[in-house]
Amino acid sequence: MTDDLERTRPHGPSPRSPLGGRPGTAAKRAQILDAATAVFGEKGYVHGTLADVADRVGLTRAGVLHHFGSKDQLLMAVLRHRDDGDVERLAEKHLPGGSELFRHLVATAVANESRPGLVQTYVVLSAESVTADHPARTYFEERYASLRTILGESLSGLCAERGITDPVVVERASASMLAVMDGMQTQWLLAPDSVGLAETTAWAIEAILRA
Repeated sequence: MTDDLERTRPHGPSPRSPLGGRPGTAAKRAQILDAATAVFGEKGYVHGTLADVADRVGLTRAGVLHHFGSKDQLLMAVLRHRDDGDVERLAEKHLPGGSELFRHLVATAVANESRPGLVQTYVVLSAESVTADHPARTYFEERYASLRTILGESLSGLCAERGITDPVVVERASASMLAVMDGMQTQWLLAPDSVGLAETTAWAIEAILRA
């Protein structure tokens, strides 16, 4: 019940606000983000509580709220943290275009094999977000729409080279590529010894590109 009351009620500074430059603030926020990522991955947003997060970093619930304001704000900070991790190794810090985008998708699958906890958090939260009134629903709606657009721009060039002019082909290919990546992550989490995340993702993307 307490977590429900604190989902959206602001407490202290917002997730993007500096806390007066106090020593250790950035490190503590990073610890909280890591703990929240683990808790939401294991229990989901609905059942993972602020107390669960606080226990992992030696704080009280109020201490977590001091850094992130509300449970909803903490959730969005976790999702932004994940997004930043996807592009941190790129020189321009954003998704590339053209054929380089498809290489980046495969490279992301390779990287994800070394961070199953983060992958699990994304899979759990994305599935959970389709439920009514989930605070991350808008985030995932916008994320998928944006990714379909970015993929569509790269695929349009490839289609044009092959004389394919039907925009429906691009739309279906874009949605299918995202479905492959997310679906493969779920299968890999359930059977990591049977499903190779990186090589299977690469095979599926190549198959879509050939089609």
